[in-house]
Amino acid sequence: MGTVERMSDDNTPENTGAVDQSAEKDPSDWVTGDEPPTGPQLSYLETLAREAKEDVPSDLNKAQASEMIDRLQSETGRGTS
Repeated sequence: MGTVERMSDDNTPENTGAVDQSAEKDPSDWVTGDEPPTGPQLSYLETLAREAKEDVPSDLNKAQASEMIDRLQSETGRGTS
Protein backbone atom coordinates (compact mmCIF):
# COMPACT_ATOMS: atom_id res chain seq x y z
CA MET A 1 0.00 0.00 0.00
CA GLY A 2 1.15 3.52 -0.70
CA THR A 3 1.56 6.30 1.76
CA VAL A 4 -1.10 8.92 2.23
CA GLU A 5 0.01 12.52 2.19
CA ARG A 6 -1.95 14.80 4.44
CA MET A 7 -2.60 18.41 3.58
CA SER A 8 -1.56 20.79 6.28
CA ASP A 9 -4.06 23.08 7.90
CA ASP A 10 -1.92 25.91 6.61
CA ASN A 11 -3.26 25.60 3.03
CA THR A 12 -5.04 28.96 2.97
CA PRO A 13 -4.86 31.42 0.05
CA GLU A 14 -2.51 33.61 2.06
CA ASN A 15 -0.07 30.74 2.50
CA THR A 16 -0.35 29.12 -0.94
CA GLY A 17 0.05 32.25 -3.01
CA ALA A 18 -3.47 31.81 -4.44
CA VAL A 19 -5.41 34.92 -5.33
CA ASP A 20 -8.59 35.57 -3.37
CA GLN A 21 -11.25 35.72 -6.09
CA SER A 22 -13.77 37.28 -3.70
CA ALA A 23 -11.74 40.46 -3.36
CA GLU A 24 -13.41 43.19 -5.37
CA LYS A 25 -11.77 46.27 -6.74
CA ASP A 26 -13.60 49.57 -6.55
CA PRO A 27 -14.92 50.37 -10.07
CA SER A 28 -13.30 53.81 -9.91
CA ASP A 29 -9.93 52.01 -9.69
CA TRP A 30 -10.52 49.84 -12.78
CA VAL A 31 -7.97 50.25 -15.56
CA THR A 32 -10.79 49.72 -18.09
CA GLY A 33 -13.36 51.76 -16.16
CA ASP A 34 -13.50 54.50 -18.80
CA GLU A 35 -14.38 52.04 -21.57
CA PRO A 36 -17.98 51.61 -22.72
CA PRO A 37 -20.06 49.11 -20.74
CA THR A 38 -20.06 45.49 -21.91
CA GLY A 39 -23.10 44.00 -23.64
CA PRO A 40 -24.03 41.80 -20.66
CA GLN A 41 -23.58 44.75 -18.33
CA LEU A 42 -25.97 46.90 -20.38
CA SER A 43 -28.50 44.10 -20.71
CA TYR A 44 -28.63 43.49 -16.97
CA LEU A 45 -28.65 47.21 -16.26
CA GLU A 46 -31.65 47.68 -18.56
CA THR A 47 -33.50 44.90 -16.72
CA LEU A 48 -32.74 46.41 -13.31
CA ALA A 49 -33.60 49.93 -14.47
CA ARG A 50 -36.93 48.76 -15.89
CA GLU A 51 -37.81 47.15 -12.54
CA ALA A 52 -36.74 50.28 -10.66
CA LYS A 53 -38.57 52.52 -13.15
CA GLU A 54 -35.39 54.39 -14.00
CA ASP A 55 -33.65 55.33 -17.22
CA VAL A 56 -30.12 54.24 -18.09
CA PRO A 57 -28.00 57.21 -19.18
CA SER A 58 -26.55 56.67 -22.65
CA ASP A 59 -23.14 58.06 -21.71
CA LEU A 60 -22.24 55.61 -18.93
CA ASN A 61 -18.79 54.07 -18.86
CA LYS A 62 -18.03 50.57 -17.59
CA ALA A 63 -17.29 51.69 -14.01
CA GLN A 64 -20.41 53.87 -13.81
CA ALA A 65 -22.55 51.04 -15.15
CA SER A 66 -21.17 48.72 -12.47
CA GLU A 67 -21.93 51.24 -9.74
CA MET A 68 -25.46 51.72 -11.09
CA ILE A 69 -25.97 47.94 -11.18
CA ASP A 70 -24.90 47.70 -7.53
CA ARG A 71 -27.28 50.49 -6.54
CA LEU A 72 -30.22 49.08 -8.49
CA GLN A 73 -29.62 45.58 -7.17
CA SER A 74 -29.90 47.00 -3.69
CA GLU A 75 -33.10 48.89 -4.57
CA THR A 76 -34.78 46.00 -6.38
CA GLY A 77 -33.56 43.18 -4.15
CA ARG A 78 -31.94 41.39 -7.11
CA GLY A 79 -28.49 39.97 -6.77
CA THR A 80 -28.77 39.50 -3.03
CA SER A 81 -28.53 36.17 -1.32
